[in-house]
Amino acid sequence: MCGRFALTLPAEAMVQLFGAAPANDLPVLPNWNICPTNAVHAVLSEAGTRHLASLRWGFLPVWYTSPSDGPLLINARAETVAEKPAFRQAARARRCLIPASGFYEWTKDGAGNRLPWYIHPREGDLAAFAGIWQDWTSAEGDTLSTCAIVTTQANEALGPIHHRMPVTVAAPDWGLWLGEAGHGAARLMRPAPDDLFAAHRVDPRVNSNRAEGPELIEPFGG
Repeated sequence: MCGRFALTLPAEAMVQLFGAAPANDLPVLPNWNICPTNAVHAVLSEAGTRHLASLRWGFLPVWYTSPSDGPLLINARAETVAEKPAFRQAARARRCLIPASGFYEWTKDGAGNRLPWYIHPREGDLAAFAGIWQDWTSAEGDTLSTCAIVTTQANEALGPIHHRMPVTVAAPDWGLWLGEAGHGAARLMRPAPDDLFAAHRVDPRVNSNRAEGPELIEPFGG
């Protein structure tokens, strides 16, 4: 799964990188500890135009009567995303890219303590996670744009840390995932190459969703 991530690249740089028009309500950056239900940056493509938008991380099916009506859907499994009633329409028609500088996963020591790891691209400043999105409307008529990160089986390099990882879309395939380049996005839902990411232990302070600061992603030897 992917339950926390970081994004440190300025919005202006992502606008240029993705060729996307920015929304006016983008979340504040940098953010070293992005948590479920936070607003996240996402690249959408509508009518051939890309937008850098703000979405709530936590996908809301249309039948939810409130944001807390059911399970918090922050991830969608690649193996079933096209079949699950909550996700299948979005998987076909509302795919997005969710930029990240890296993400966190946890192992446990012999005493059961949670040991956080920061996983980040070996080269470059950014990964683009596959996502799906959907507008949810409350009974009062308020609209909330929401998303989930698509995950798949971990590759051999990251398997010892966690059995799942985000689907990561390479730059040449961005258009295919966004629906700009025809059909075939399903073939992108596979583990990343073993050499794409590096991982190191980080301070257990990140176990708290209130922790902040660049030191959260620094190597930790304790």
